[in-house]
Amino acid sequence: MRWAAAGALAVLLVLPAVLGSYAVTVFIFIFFYAFLGQAWNIIGGYAGQLSVGHAAFVGLGAYTSAMLSIHAGLTPWLGMLVGGVLSAALGAVMGYLGFRFGLRGFYFVLLTVAFAEIFRVIALNSDWVGGAQGLYITFTGDPRQFQFQDNRVYYYVSLGLMLLATGVVAWIERHRFGAYLVAIREDENACEALGVDTFRYKMLAIVVSAFLTGVGGTFYAFYLFSLQPNSVFGIPLSVEIVIRPIVGGSGTLLGPILGSFILSPLAELSRTWFSQGGWTGVHLIVYGALLIGVVLFLPQGAYPALRRLVRKADG
Repeated sequence: MRWAAAGALAVLLVLPAVLGSYAVTVFIFIFFYAFLGQAWNIIGGYAGQLSVGHAAFVGLGAYTSAMLSIHAGLTPWLGMLVGGVLSAALGAVMGYLGFRFGLRGFYFVLLTVAFAEIFRVIALNSDWVGGAQGLYITFTGDPRQFQFQDNRVYYYVSLGLMLLATGVVAWIERHRFGAYLVAIREDENACEALGVDTFRYKMLAIVVSAFLTGVGGTFYAFYLFSLQPNSVFGIPLSVEIVIRPIVGGSGTLLGPILGSFILSPLAELSRTWFSQGGWTGVHLIVYGALLIGVVLFLPQGAYPALRRLVRKADG
């Protein structure tokens, strides 16, 4: 498995040399959504706390780094850390309200959605961040401002983000922290009975998840150069983040990556193909059909099923 992973990484490193501009863009979105899915996987996959409000962290990180760059001249390379810290603080508030008062299941889902909606409404009605018209970033091509003339640089940055999040999840998975999160997901009451401080570990999980997601907000802002409250804080973005680990296999190291390699090209190609025929929105139906198929036939996700097939072939 390690040799296969090393080989895949080597291919990804040299791939931009032979890809066209459109294909490079597709891979950028694959890596970026794999990064966001991996960040969500910490709290949603391993800890089993389903958040459908992670767009709040993306938006907070994006607006923070963009505003600091525009008004304070702070490079987004540092602004992303500030955005990550603020997102982690928001995650701590969200987690405290949810975990201290014992919110689970749909109640925790509603809490996370409420936070994302609150920030969306605030951004829509705040002229100092662009209001409903959105916030636009002037393209300068200055690498110090997280702007690059060559789209392939974004490719490597998004690849680096994906590898960073995967490394963090791999570290968590191999340590006691990860074992506690899995135990909480499987039976939180039993963990508490055994003396595990479930509140502490769930708080740590959501803070780490929120920090990474907030860092991703900077990439979102300085790759698209436009921040629209309805898009960056909207539920559709949260769903895009959540659905990749679910399809690939939540609570697994490679599940979010596999899910992004399945869904991101499908989303891009179906959106392009259907929009040309005047069938705007049909790609969402394709998404829904795929999700139904995964739930019915691959309830644990694509990666666990693929891993079983590989083991059978080796055995």
